[in-house]
Amino acid sequence: MTNVFNLTWLIPIPPLLAFFAIILFTNPHKRLSSNLAIGAVALSWVMSWLVAFAYFGNWHVLVEEPFALSLPWLPTGTGVFRMGVAVDAVTAVMLFMVGFVLTMIFIYSHGYMTFPGYLDPALNTDGLDPRYSRFFAYISLFATGMLGLVVADNLLMLFVFWEIMGLCSYLLIGFWFDKTYPDPNQITPKQAGLKAFLTTRIGDVLLMIGLLLLFIMTGELNFQAIFKPEVLEHLAESHLAIPFLGAFSAAVVIAIFIFWGAIGKSAQFPLHVWLPDAMEGPTPVSALIHAATMVSAGVYLIIRMQPLFAAAHHGENGAMLFVAFIGAFTALFAATIALAQNDIKKVLAYSTVSQLGYMFAALGIGAWVAATFHLIMHAFFKALLFLGSGSVIHGVEHGHHHAQHGHGEHGHGHHDEHHEAYFDPQDMRNMGGLLRRMPATGWTFIIGAAALSGFPLVTAGFWSKDEILADAWYTGHTLVFWTLAAAALLTAFYSFRQVFMTFFGKPRTEAAAHAVESTRSMTVPLMILAVFAIAAGWVGIPEWFPGVGAILGNPLGTMLGAQAEAYHLHHKPLPPQSVPLLVSIVVSLGGIFLAWLVYGRKPLEAGQPDPLERWLGPIYTVLRHKYYFDELYGSLPNVRPALILRFALWLTAVLRAFDTYVIDGIVNAVGNFGRRFARALRLFFDELFVDGAVNGTGFVAQVAGSVLRLVQTGQVQFYLLIVLLGVLAFLAFVQLGL
Repeated sequence: MTNVFNLTWLIPIPPLLAFFAIILFTNPHKRLSSNLAIGAVALSWVMSWLVAFAYFGNWHVLVEEPFALSLPWLPTGTGVFRMGVAVDAVTAVMLFMVGFVLTMIFIYSHGYMTFPGYLDPALNTDGLDPRYSRFFAYISLFATGMLGLVVADNLLMLFVFWEIMGLCSYLLIGFWFDKTYPDPNQITPKQAGLKAFLTTRIGDVLLMIGLLLLFIMTGELNFQAIFKPEVLEHLAESHLAIPFLGAFSAAVVIAIFIFWGAIGKSAQFPLHVWLPDAMEGPTPVSALIHAATMVSAGVYLIIRMQPLFAAAHHGENGAMLFVAFIGAFTALFAATIALAQNDIKKVLAYSTVSQLGYMFAALGIGAWVAATFHLIMHAFFKALLFLGSGSVIHGVEHGHHHAQHGHGEHGHGHHDEHHEAYFDPQDMRNMGGLLRRMPATGWTFIIGAAALSGFPLVTAGFWSKDEILADAWYTGHTLVFWTLAAAALLTAFYSFRQVFMTFFGKPRTEAAAHAVESTRSMTVPLMILAVFAIAAGWVGIPEWFPGVGAILGNPLGTMLGAQAEAYHLHHKPLPPQSVPLLVSIVVSLGGIFLAWLVYGRKPLEAGQPDPLERWLGPIYTVLRHKYYFDELYGSLPNVRPALILRFALWLTAVLRAFDTYVIDGIVNAVGNFGRRFARALRLFFDELFVDGAVNGTGFVAQVAGSVLRLVQTGQVQFYLLIVLLGVLAFLAFVQLGL
């Protein structure tokens, strides 16, 4: 068994080697580069599953003493900092999900990354993106970051891989950096990448502050060392003074700083603005970074650090309350925005923000097992939905090319935007009736939407969401419960609004009428993920539920529950509860039914406005503009700086003036004082006393030398006379008794 766990440190290595191999050697050979990247991530997937299933088979033994392997890395004042890997229940379930989803996305990318339509068709020599190899190099490096983050045994190593993913996010969101739009107010990939990078840096800086405080307080960043009861008790009882606010428990302060890192990475309010614009990257990037892996890293961090969050007063503290508030608010806030979005990927982006809020709300109320369960299930069906949306976009793009230029060979036809009106293949108003044109994509997308909506009893999303609602109800967090229930109702509504607008009714454009199904390298991963979107959740069905629950015995919940107890998280299996179960069923089916009434019963016709726009009026306008947060932040191109950006610019000017006139003034004054003081010392001490003593000694030596020089004649007779006179003088002194 130990030999299998020794593979853990190797898991991130193959994609890293693929990254260097593509950059240094295989870049000119596109298909070779993609095959190398797919082979490397598949090898990591195999090793991930070997380690994960080894843990699943022996978790009873490993739950108290997880496998760990580390090496000395850096001497510190109190010892040696060690870097290594560790495997506990959370690591095992993440390895099960991450390696598999990464492999599906890589295979999908093999077919998706064909020639982009915004480039000059004359550049299309092989039907592949000119930067095809570079894309696979970037996603290979990203895979290294995510896998390394999962297996890290300490916060510093996690933070290193966390930042690798941040770099890859910037590179991949802005991958089509030369792409522009006719509308100057529409954000470009280059701008979106920069926006994502800068926004997440806010959270990362606060996260780093939290890590530094934690190391100062404990001298440790290793997870197992931090989670020792005596260390957590020390953090809970120690206090840190916050200017203008007072003293707070060190555990609470450090936890809140760490949570800000998760807010940035997982796009929670108020740092949520970067994720929807990140859809400017290729669709596999949206699935890779913004559905299954990178944004889930923020949730994974809080899941990993939950013992610290619960350290003070058994979880009833400011940190947990803050997490619950941000999570529940974001879940409902983002769900309302998704109602009024027409871009097929931006609907999913706001859905991701909302579902991550669900997970944070669960962590804030102490539902550690439920949050972990939903994190894994969400990765499967959200990756399916993003990849499905990419397949839809691909099919509509080809349909548009066919409608504009006639026959064009499948996989190579693209329109020239310099000579025709711009067509948006991501706008759902340009779709309709695609289920007949793209059945594999359509049915798998519907399965993903059903899982996201929590379609009762058969989908993974139902069981993971129900677990969170049940925890909120059982623990008395009524406000969180009803907020999340409202978010679930809206989720079901906008998910099937998307389904009905995209796949049902009649085609609303010629592009939709001529859309074609995607290649097998794209549809096969969709079919495999669809199976997991349904069946994966069955391993978390409560034991009390008749049928599957009684047969399977909730293996995932049992294992995670044991790990929670080992981390002193006070986990208790939930008893049967009818209210949250009924609410889950009602909001799911109710949302789907409302979507059918509005969009399915009478599908939209070409040019017909959205019924919600007519019914909601100005509220719809506010939702479509995302509550004007981009305008508030001033983060849109060609938009006059708004309140937040104006304040930032004003603060920058104030700090620059403070630096120039106060800091620089003090430094310059100290320098001037030092220079004048040195001049005074030179004039009154150095020249008068030091130089005077040295010069006086030289003068005495010079006078004595000038006198003695007179007796230096060089004649021996003269020297003998002097000696004789000296002897006579001595004898005279002796004779006289002197």
